[in-house]
Formats: sequence, structure tokens, C-alpha cells
Amino acid sequence: MAPMASMAHQAPSTHPVAFLARRAATALAAAVVLGAAAAPAASAAGPSPSPQKLPAGLYGTKDPQYDGVWRQSLALLAQHTVGVRPAAPAVDWLVGQQCADGSYTAFRADPGKACDAKTMRDTNQTAAAVQALAALGGHGKTVTKAVDWLKSVQNDDGGWSSMPGSPSDANSTSVVIGALAAAGHKPESVTSKKGGKTPYDGLLTFRLGCDAKEEGRGAFTFQLKDAAPNADATAAAATGALGKGFVVAPANGAADTPVKPLTCKNGMENGAGKGKQAGADGRARAADGGAAYLVDQLGRNGQHLMSTMPGAKEQPDVGNTADAVVALAAGGHRSAAQRPLAWLEKNAAGWARQNGPAAYAQLVLAAHATGTDPRAFGGTDLVSALNATGPKPAAVSAGAETSGKDAKSDDGKGGGMGVVWVVAVGLAIGAGIGFLLSGRRNRGKNGL
Repeated sequence: MAPMASMAHQAPSTHPVAFLARRAATALAAAVVLGAAAAPAASAAGPSPSPQKLPAGLYGTKDPQYDGVWRQSLALLAQHTVGVRPAAPAVDWLVGQQCADGSYTAFRADPGKACDAKTMRDTNQTAAAVQALAALGGHGKTVTKAVDWLKSVQNDDGGWSSMPGSPSDANSTSVVIGALAAAGHKPESVTSKKGGKTPYDGLLTFRLGCDAKEEGRGAFTFQLKDAAPNADATAAAATGALGKGFVVAPANGAADTPVKPLTCKNGMENGAGKGKQAGADGRARAADGGAAYLVDQLGRNGQHLMSTMPGAKEQPDVGNTADAVVALAAGGHRSAAQRPLAWLEKNAAGWARQNGPAAYAQLVLAAHATGTDPRAFGGTDLVSALNATGPKPAAVSAGAETSGKDAKSDDGKGGGMGVVWVVAVGLAIGAGIGFLLSGRRNRGKNGL
């Protein structure tokens, strides 16, 4: 999911970006900070309010300066996905955060004040908002303006960076692909002004092929500079290569697709043929190779990914693991997704309580993608817990919420990994942090 940007992985997952922060290495980068720490980088315009003055309708109680739009978008999207109609003030808050040019930044303390040249516009936050508002419906003009802005800042290589003008990265490109698809656009038809490159052309440049070391083949790197296998980028790209976003429909009843690692012969990829790399077949092979890399990494660490954030020692990356589950489900790898999913059911509740709405949303979306009941997720009712982090929903469909067990707000204590995940945007990118939340948020979308 994941600004993953989980964000986010290794990332904005989560997304921290998770999303992810995470969904994060992109503008939705996620930083793991042991203890209670402040986000290391700034990304939004204007000072953020104190916890006592948070805007009505906003999900979560923590400072929204770095992840306000990201966590709001994931929360609304996850609620909608499981049959919960969000409160009108929550949706209105997200709509009201948009700048006049269609872009979003992480948080605007005063939406009545016009965005200016100093406003740090963010493709990850914008793409997350598009996915949420497109799903909710009734916000066509807002979605269209946001998509038009995203198209206007597409890089010549076909991809996107979290901050316009910077080199493209796999996480940002993936989350924008998800936004385009959610808004009803065919990503392959969106081409750069110079070179006519598509988002898929851009995304597949980050794929490590037969010229990479064997253990990294099939993985994606976050950026081309200092290219190295990155689990967060791989989870985002394996989903994005299939033209999918944060919400992946469960493949209930469908055949279990085996994972197919990238194989090489004489330095060339087997089965590649002479077709266009970014064509449908090439994208499917890229997604398969990424899935195989994720399965290998998960197997090496007891079915979870490891954090690569500064200061994290042998720290499981819950948000990026959730993103990996979604990526595997997107590829139809049902059996492969069940193993890390089982790990999440046993270990993710405490992490989600600490990290709030985006974290709960990320888990809800992972459960949904695998056909698992998010209301009975390892003994936790994720839907009730998510609902409790924001204004009371306008409506809840039958069975969409149960007793509310473990429905604690994001400042709840205890459980999980004993780690506070914080979204780090902007400067975090320079430090090489991956996908937001995946909060995106996640160099390896973050898990908010």
C-alpha cells in the first residue's frame, strides 16, 4: 500500500510510508525510530497544530505534518473496502487539503491559505488521495485535477519521484500507477512529454535482471543510483507492474499461481522473447520475479521482512511485510501469501496500536487481498480498531464491525515490536529511505 508508499519496504511502507509506509523511500518514506522520536525530515507546508488542536475529521492523534493526507487516504480507502462509509467530515478534510493546481502535500494546517511555491507538493500523498477519493465516488473534479497534476510532473523516463523534479523511484512510480488505474486511466497510455515513455517503462528500469547477482535477480531497486535489491521497492513494484494499487481484490476460488523466479541463460532472461519489456508479458514476468524475491526474503527471516532503517537492529518490518502480502496476492500467489499473513496475524496487533490509522488500514488491505476476515485478524477486529481512530463512520454494512475488541486509538500502548514508526518525507529520500508507510509508508512504504 505505501506514502508507500508502505510505507513503508529494504521502506513509505509503509509505506512510513506504511503506508509505509509506507509504504518509505519515496516522499512517503518511513523511518523507524526507537522510542518516542520526532520525524527526521519535513515535507509539508506550514506548522502543524498541537495534538490538542487537530482538525475535526482527521484520523489519528499524532502530528500529521508528515503523513496527514497519507494516513487519511489509507484509512478512508480501507473503510470503504470493507463496507464502512466514512464520516462526511473525514472525507471533507481530505478533499479540502488539495492545492488549487490539483496536488497534495502531506498536511496543510490552514487549507484556506493558498499553496505557493514553498508548498512541498508530493506525488505519493496526491496518488494516495486519488485512490481513496476515486473509490469513495462523488469527487470526480477533485480526482481529475489530482491526476492532471500527476501527469504534469511525470519524468522523462516515464516514472515519478515523490518530490517533482527529483529522479524517479520505484515506490513513487508504483503508487502513481495505482492512482491512474483507480481513476479509470490506462497507465500505459500516460506518456512523458519527452521520449513518450510510459509509467511501466519507468518502473521496469528499476528491475534487477540477469546482470545482477543471483540472489538479487528479479528484485527492484528503489532508485538507479547505487542500485541494490530493495524489498520495499520490490513489493510496491510487483503490485504496480500488474497495474494495481493499494486495494487488491481477493482471488477467492482462483487457481494458486506458482511463484516463478527470474531465470537466466547466457546472461539473458529465459522466456523474455523479443517483445517490448514493458508490454503485458514483460510486466507479468517482472511481477513474478519480484514476488519470487519477496518469497525468498520472507523465508530467510521467519516469514517477515527485516527493517533496514537507521538504528533498527534485527527489527521486523511489519508494514513492509504487509505490503509483501498484498504484492503476492496481486500476483495470484495465494499459498505464498498465506505464510507471511499468518505471521502478521500473530505479531502485528501491537504495532498497529502504536502506529494508528495507516497501520490498521494497511493490515485491513492485506487481509482483504488474501480473502481473510479483517474483523477476526489474529484475535483483533481491525475494522473496529481503524474506526476508533477517527470520527464515527456514517454507516457500517452488516458484519462490517463486531465487538470492537482491541479497537484502541493510535496512541494506545503496548504490544508488537516496541518500536515507533514515524513518517519521514523529503530529506528522508536523500538519506535513501524507502516507501512511505507503507508511515506507506520504508526504504525497504512503511508501516504506519
